[in-house]
Amino acid sequence: MHFSIPETEVRSGENGATYVAYNIHVNGVLHCRVRYSQLLGLHEQIKKEYGNNVVPAFPPKKIFTLTPAEVEQRREQLEKYMQAVRQDPLLGTSEMFNSFLRKAQQETQQIPTEEVALDICLSNGQKVTVNILTSDQTEDVLEAVASKLDLPDDLVGYFSLFLVREGVDGGLTFVRKLQEFELPYVSITSLRSSEFHILLRKSYWDMAYDSDVMENRVGLNLLYAQTVSDIERGWILVNKDQHRQLKSLQEKGSKKEFIRLGQTLKYFGYIKFDPCITDFPEKGCHVIVSAGNNELNFHVKLPNEQMKEGSFKVTRMRCWRVTSSQVPVANGTANPCSSAKCEVKLELAFEYLMSKDRLQWVTITSPQAIMMSICLQSMVDELMVKKSGGSIKKMLRKRHNGSIHRSDSQQAVKSPPLLDSPDPNREQMVKLSTKLSSVSLRGISASNSANDISGNDFHGNYAFEGIGDDDL
Repeated sequence: MHFSIPETEVRSGENGATYVAYNIHVNGVLHCRVRYSQLLGLHEQIKKEYGNNVVPAFPPKKIFTLTPAEVEQRREQLEKYMQAVRQDPLLGTSEMFNSFLRKAQQETQQIPTEEVALDICLSNGQKVTVNILTSDQTEDVLEAVASKLDLPDDLVGYFSLFLVREGVDGGLTFVRKLQEFELPYVSITSLRSSEFHILLRKSYWDMAYDSDVMENRVGLNLLYAQTVSDIERGWILVNKDQHRQLKSLQEKGSKKEFIRLGQTLKYFGYIKFDPCITDFPEKGCHVIVSAGNNELNFHVKLPNEQMKEGSFKVTRMRCWRVTSSQVPVANGTANPCSSAKCEVKLELAFEYLMSKDRLQWVTITSPQAIMMSICLQSMVDELMVKKSGGSIKKMLRKRHNGSIHRSDSQQAVKSPPLLDSPDPNREQMVKLSTKLSSVSLRGISASNSANDISGNDFHGNYAFEGIGDDDL
């Protein structure tokens, strides 16, 4: 997840005195608004709990009122601090940090803690209404949905809640996977738009785990509904003969056979992203990216209108990073951005082993860049579990059994982050074993301009499948 503090506001307190508020954005969207004193309080708590050696540097107090230049300097320092805490594998997943963000989110949106009804969408268009507290965090809401559907506890971890936007044409845009530091009701309410929904969808990539889910009636129905939906949306490719077979199985009510046939089809289990821009194989190419089967699949439209397709395997990615920059909204001016005239530009760049001795950066410019990064990280997480001989089912059950339930609505499940990035002050390249045996792949989240991405135009053949893993 990408944390930033792109702006400040001067606001009035309860006693009429003014103060500077720092707007914390996650993935380019406002999450909460906090004062310096609140962040200082968090810092002191972290120091007390984890010690001075673990905690990143925090901007010092000032005796006198800050000048505009000093406010800007503090904003930059606090942004680096928040990024460093989030990227630390210990601090960034701590209940202390997540609880702070949830409370700040609720206070910013001025939503009191009370019982409410929240609609959760299923893949077939149906909605499940759950009664929750406005202060319930993501895991609480997921468990409430599972309970309403009668989904067994040991299968809850196979599913996640996603924030999606539905277009007027019925198209579905995945905005993000809801995280442990946010309150789903507050997140969806703050958007103030009927286009946004919370969707329940499976959160694993290896179709071998479908067998676990299909053992249960509810799990089978959820997976069946998702498969049908993905076929109807054109995310899964089906020819006429396959369509006839699927229709026959559907008429017979043979859901397991329907899913098993779906597993043989191209792009089964993939998430399809909105059209965006890439610099591969040429700069400025329009591309449709899909994530699944441990790869990013590209459908590229070249400048000469020719269409090309290829896949980038996650096992051949040396590293990746997400960068954001403030760019002016097209208004004919070249003035620096202001909060009203600026938008966030997100880019995902990964270094790929094109041939045995040649690495190359490939860049995707998309508002969904961080969602793509989260997909990559979760694919690697699964590969690491499989490589170590572990069981994702046991891992998920252990996580579920260790969760903290809603006896205290401000508590959350302590789970590892999907995007685990190193301290930005350290080396900005994270190497991995090509066999994924000794080190996990980690994304790099940075607030710097993306201009430092080194990548030349690719003039060779558009082919990624020519080298097997044994060549790495």
